[in-house]
Amino acid sequence: MLCTRCHHFEAAPDGVLCTQCTAPSGFQAPPAGAPKLWLRSPVGLGRAAVTLLVLAAAVDVFALGADLLMYDVTGDLAVGDTGAAVLDRADLADTLTAAAGSAQVLVLLACAVVFVLWLWRVRLNAEVFAPDGHHKARGWVIAGWVVPIASLWYPRRVVVDIWDASSTGDKPGGHALINVWWTLWLLSQTIGRVLYTAFDEADTSEEIHDSMPQMMFADGVDLVAALFAAAVVLRLTRMQDEKAHQGPAVPVAV
Repeated sequence: MLCTRCHHFEAAPDGVLCTQCTAPSGFQAPPAGAPKLWLRSPVGLGRAAVTLLVLAAAVDVFALGADLLMYDVTGDLAVGDTGAAVLDRADLADTLTAAAGSAQVLVLLACAVVFVLWLWRVRLNAEVFAPDGHHKARGWVIAGWVVPIASLWYPRRVVVDIWDASSTGDKPGGHALINVWWTLWLLSQTIGRVLYTAFDEADTSEEIHDSMPQMMFADGVDLVAALFAAAVVLRLTRMQDEKAHQGPAVPVAV
């Protein structure tokens, strides 16, 4: 008896569907004794990662405000204005700039942990979707971020492979979103660090004033990079959710 759903394969002896059509779809808890590779929902981790990335963007907005205040008050100090009001604003600018820097570090660490956990989850799902569709071993999901030189392109390669494996169409979609995010991330981690260093080494009011446009540029790049990272997480999580709920593809009979 042929399967009543796909009409291509023999139904199971005790049923009306073939083994392809009775395979579970969607994200379900793995049964006892199931293999390590089993679809697990990335939605919870994805939401957590997006929340932290949006928080990081909000902290960058706060940092930009502190930068602007510092730029304004150091400009006044550079031209010799040392009144009480200016000194009060200078103290406030120092406090806000220090608070913004600390907040950026803390949020970045939290984002890094949750983002990598989410990336590990979607990589495992992608190995179920396409076991042979990955150029880098699973360990590079973590190691790719910390190994010198490799960190410049390995994480992008991992994300691209996951993206392709999670595609629901006949062929993978374009990688423009990934490319923009990765370019901004590299800029924030390379040029951004150089620009922050210029601010740290400034001593006089004039030097601090001159370094603030660079700080604002670095914080702005970091802000946009966080938003594009959130977009990547949202899109890839949605792709995997849709693919999982479609169920296994039914092979076309020859």
